[in-house]
This record gives sequence, structure tokens and C-alpha cells, in this order.
Amino acid sequence: MRISASARAGVALLALVAAGAVAGLPAFGQDKPQSILPPGFGEPAAPPAPMPRPTGNAPAPVATPVVPPLATVQPLPFPTPSATPSPTPTPAAIDPAVLAQYEMPVSARRSLDLVGPAGPREGTLAADAFGDADGRYLEGLMRRTAAPLPSRWLSILLRRTLAAQVQTPTNLNGADFAAERAWLLLRMGEAVAARAVVQSVDNAHYTPKLYQVAMNTALATGDPAELCPLADAGLATTHERGWTMAQAICAGLVGEPARAKALLTAARRRNIATGVDLQLTQKVVGAGPNGAQAVTIEWAGVDRLSAWRFGLATATGVAIPDELLASSGAQTRYWYALSPSIRLADRLSSAEAAAAQGVLSSAALVDAYGAVDAGDDMPSQAAAAANDLQAAYVAPTYDGRVTAMRQLWGATSADPAYARLVLTAGAAGRLPARTGVNDAGWLVASMLSAGFDRSAARWLDAVPEGSDAWAMILLADPDRDARRSYRDLSTYAGHGDAAFKQRLFFAGLAGLGRLSPDDVERAAQALDVRVGATNRWTEALDRAVAANQPGTVVLLAAIGMQTSSWKGVAPAMLYRIVSALRGVGLDGEARMIAAEAIARG
Repeated sequence: MRISASARAGVALLALVAAGAVAGLPAFGQDKPQSILPPGFGEPAAPPAPMPRPTGNAPAPVATPVVPPLATVQPLPFPTPSATPSPTPTPAAIDPAVLAQYEMPVSARRSLDLVGPAGPREGTLAADAFGDADGRYLEGLMRRTAAPLPSRWLSILLRRTLAAQVQTPTNLNGADFAAERAWLLLRMGEAVAARAVVQSVDNAHYTPKLYQVAMNTALATGDPAELCPLADAGLATTHERGWTMAQAICAGLVGEPARAKALLTAARRRNIATGVDLQLTQKVVGAGPNGAQAVTIEWAGVDRLSAWRFGLATATGVAIPDELLASSGAQTRYWYALSPSIRLADRLSSAEAAAAQGVLSSAALVDAYGAVDAGDDMPSQAAAAANDLQAAYVAPTYDGRVTAMRQLWGATSADPAYARLVLTAGAAGRLPARTGVNDAGWLVASMLSAGFDRSAARWLDAVPEGSDAWAMILLADPDRDARRSYRDLSTYAGHGDAAFKQRLFFAGLAGLGRLSPDDVERAAQALDVRVGATNRWTEALDRAVAANQPGTVVLLAAIGMQTSSWKGVAPAMLYRIVSALRGVGLDGEARMIAAEAIARG
């Protein structure tokens, strides 16, 4: 029995989804909110300083968390134009208003009062998730959020929040609100969700900000054809030279090679694009009907990866050198994982990184390795991992399955890579609970990485009291809301940094309401976790909870996790985040984040 026949189809489906998706780039300029692109797209600007759902649950600017500078991929490195070509004019004989009705009938137009691609049935938050929060405040929170986040589950929840079909808040244009959300999704590496948010706004409603984000989403997903309905209006509205190049690309894609060639010649003469940027543009143009030109891409001498280079390279199946990918932000790895034109063998490591972050689900990663198992030209290391994954599901003995998972985690590694725990979640969930299993802690962590909380809960009586597995189950179990005793807290020893993890365990239990008030106060003093301390961030969280604004709470929770790893998450901050999520009905997500802290802290 193979992993599944759907494994081969799964990656094909993933490729189709990715081909219609969007992903994330650099942070907005803080000093000029009207321009969201960093240097190279106009005037110079200084850069600013989960979907499996578990079973289950303002206004003052935030000052406490310090946002580190973002290492991100920069957009098109084109100089500011001295003159902007005019877009293709509408024939004078046709009234533009009449033409617009033919392009988009009134009955088919979408309102800017409710913008977003998905609703609660698709797993997102409700339309009123932001309540009556001021749009300018929410915009500031999104711009301030540094991504990617250290928590897989908070990342998944943030995606569900930003992709929701929500009411446009006051003091903010609906198209601009979509642009802000898509821009943060891009920085998170969420290609599919970001593109869907951009496309939930009709072209007639685009603002300069949304045009700029739309270009980056098209590039981040390797889909330059997405620029074609926007190119003329985008150039006229933003005067960005990237739209000039888009006009040449689109002329080539619709079978007008002579016009495309003329536009490229003019662009070269005006020094709009040179070197590899021009070569990549020519390669895309040549891929169109009657393109009749083959272009070889030379990466020698290229020292950075821009959005233009990433988008056109992935669109034409040009592999990007590892050193260029490594020089850019982590989100480019997640975009690369979803690039259907790139060989699976070249993007498997990126797929694992995306799964660890929550961009890919456990099932999607299993499907990717199913395609490896079916491939003939895969590296031996990937093929061996695919064989181990198959054995983790279908080995004839219990020990054989556990051994296969141990091989995937790294037989000599004390702490498995989190991506491999995500990969084995389904296989771990199929194992019956058994006492004396040495790797029970990693089995439980693996199950919980994909939200299999009840599968993990079956292991409570099989794991040692005071172990990591025991602690994660106490936090994640949806059916055990009874309060735990101070003795339970003091019993936990913690694997690795025991003192730090004990504080995280306390923060999780207290935030979930699973300790009495007296035990919370006693443990807070004993462990020196100041859960009662207040600042502007905690006050903003409290206001959002009191106003029942889950969307605002999620944004503030992301602001509170501005760190590169779980080691930097303060226990008191974890307490506040878990408590606030639970306070607005996101109990399942609160439990998963608390358990993730034990697995990764």
C-alpha cells in the first residue's frame, strides 16, 4: 500500500492553488502611509525598524513590544521615471461609464463595505470580527506587525483573520483595508490568502495602494498574467515603472510580439530595466504566442533577490540559486514552496519550512512527499524520507511505525525539526496509546502540531506525570476544563530549559483558566511571572476583549510575539495572549498556542 493515490493528485492540486495565489513582501514605509513600497518604486524611503482548526477557543498605539527590522525581499529595482507613458486610451466614441457597465454589470459589482475572500464556513472569523475599531488604528497594528511569527498556530489564526470577509472599519477605504491585509499576508509568506484578498476587490475600486500590493502579489506567486487587467490603469494611477514592463509582458502574452518588442526596446533605451531584470522580462514575453525567443538567465553577479526577479523566474520555471533565496526574507521560502513551475525536488526544503510556519498544512506536506515517492528523478535523501513516511503509516508493527517516525525526526537528534513533527502528525494520530514509549513526548507534539487534540488526549494515562507530553495534554485537551492544582504545576519538570518551560506551563494553565486565582497568585510569585503587570499593550488587549473584537485581539497577539523564536516569548506575554484569545471565544487556538509553547519553548 502506498501513501495514497491522492498523494500524487495532492501536489497537482497544490500547484493549481498556488498558481492562483499571492504572497508577502517588505514592510510599509512608516513615514508615508500612502506609499507602501520601499526604495526602487519611487521616492527613497527608509525601511521600518494555523489551517487545521483544533476542536474546541484599542485605540492607544502599542509601545511595549519592540519590532525588529524585517529582512525582506525588495520590489522592482527600477529608477523613478522622468516621463510616464500614457495608458492605452479608451476610444473616444464610447462613453467610459457605458463601457464600464459592459465590463462589470451593476448587479455583479461588489461593495467595499464587506471585503474578503472567505467566511466562517471556510474557517475564518466572522464579518464583525473588528467590531467598531477605528480603521486607522487597525492599519497601524498591521503595519507594525513583523512577520513571520514564531508560533505556527498564531500564524494560522492571523491568516484566518486577515483573509476573512469582514466589514470595512470606519475611517478607512475598503480597498485600502484589503491592501493592508494582503500586505501583511505577503510578509507572512501566505501566497494563497494574500492574492485572494486582493482579488476580492473589483478593479474599478482599486486605489494606488492596492495597485502596488497587487503587483507584488502577482510577482510573489509567479503569475505575471495577473498584471494584465491592471497594467494600463496601474501605470496611470501610480506612475511606477514596473507597470511599463508589465505592459510589454502582457503584449507578449496576448500574441502581440511586435508591440512587446517595441515596448522592451523603449524600456531599454530609457534604462527602465537592465541585466537580469530585462532578461527575465524577455523570457516571459518569449513564452507568449509567437514569442520566438529563447532567453538564458545568468545569475552570475546578481547579489539580491527582488520581487521582480522572484516572480518572473518562478513564472518561467527558472530555478533560483540557494544563495539568493537565503539572502532574502524567510517568506520567500514559503512562496517558493508554492511555485508549481519549479521542480518539486528543488522546493521540498521550502515546503517543510512553509509547513512549520503554518503556510502549508500537514496533509499538504504529506502529499508533497507522496509525489516524491512517485517521482523518478528525486534526490536519494527525499526518496528515503518518503519511504520512511510510508512506513510510519503502514509498517506491520507498532515499533516499526515509531522507528520510521524517529528516522524522519532524526535518529540522533535530541530535538526534531518542527517541520518533521508536522509531517508525521497524521501517522502519530493513528497510533494507539501505549505506556513505555520513549518518544511519547514527540508523538504528542506531532499530533498537536496539526490540531489533533483528542488523539493526543488519549495518551494522558500512558505518559509519565510531569513530562512534556503530560503538560501538553493538560493544556490542549478540549474535554478537561477542570482546574488543576498547584501540585500539578510544581510536578512538571520540563525538557530542556526546565525553569523557562515551567513558567510557560504556568502561563498556559493560568491563561486558560485552569488554575484557581489563589494558585495563580502563588505561582506567579514563586516563578516570578508578573501576570498582573500592565502596560499600553495589555490595556489595548483588555479593551479589545471587553469590546468583543476577536480580530483586534489577534492583531494585538501578533504584536506581542515580535520575536524570532519561542525562546523570546515572555511567559507573562503568553499568559496575556492565551487569556485574551479565550476571552473572545477562540478557545481552541488558545489551547494550541499554549501547547505549542511547551513543544517549542
